[in-house]
Amino acid sequence: MKLANKSIVVTGASSGMGKAIVELFVKEGANVVAVARRAERLAALAESLQGEAGKMIPFTGDVSKREDCEAMIDLAVKEFGKLDVLINNAGVMDDMAPIAEASDEKYEYVMKINVYGPMAAMRKACQVFLAQGNGGNIINVSSIGSMHQAAGPVYGASKAALNAMSKNTAFMYMKEGIRCNVIAPGGIKTEIGAAMGMPNMTGYSKISGVLGLAPAQGEAMDIAKAALFLASDDSAYISGVVLPVDGGWIAF
Repeated sequence: MKLANKSIVVTGASSGMGKAIVELFVKEGANVVAVARRAERLAALAESLQGEAGKMIPFTGDVSKREDCEAMIDLAVKEFGKLDVLINNAGVMDDMAPIAEASDEKYEYVMKINVYGPMAAMRKACQVFLAQGNGGNIINVSSIGSMHQAAGPVYGASKAALNAMSKNTAFMYMKEGIRCNVIAPGGIKTEIGAAMGMPNMTGYSKISGVLGLAPAQGEAMDIAKAALFLASDDSAYISGVVLPVDGGWIAF
């Protein structure tokens, strides 16, 4: 098992990529605090993982709130005695509106979850890693939308900010042994598009042409397997990397 006895926090764990990450990690021996807003889904996930090599503890929380970001880290340390890995997976889309039509409300909503949430969690995790004194590991889930016209400017900006924050963290704490890497998914079969609601038609009409060139959609487990590699000792010499997992979409 690649993650035996590792203590890991995963956000956005109730569906899609986050759920797949939790499932794979617990089977690989990890002890996971699984974070999401939907308590009933977390409870069902915990039930489904009974008897696996690792353990899952549900944490109902909202990553846009600092107190929840800090409490989920504290819970991992309390229950498992340490923190080894933080995975910031929770995220939301914008409505694809071009900048002339983008709203302050959508900007604040997206940035609070996609940028502030990871920042608050990373801050707390790094404080714990430094106190533990034996390094640490952060994996942030971004998007090829940070590098490719696959969404609106607000979403793209939020994920580009996450990329930059991740690289800076890898640089700042290199000597302390804290790694920080990014997974940039392409088109993955998840609920994030449905959760977006009705798109802005001006933006969608332009972006749909780009989406039409995309490879076949990937599976949530494709992201989970990339996360497993980055969370394990197999990637011990890798930090500051943005890894596209997109079927080659970024190549054109």
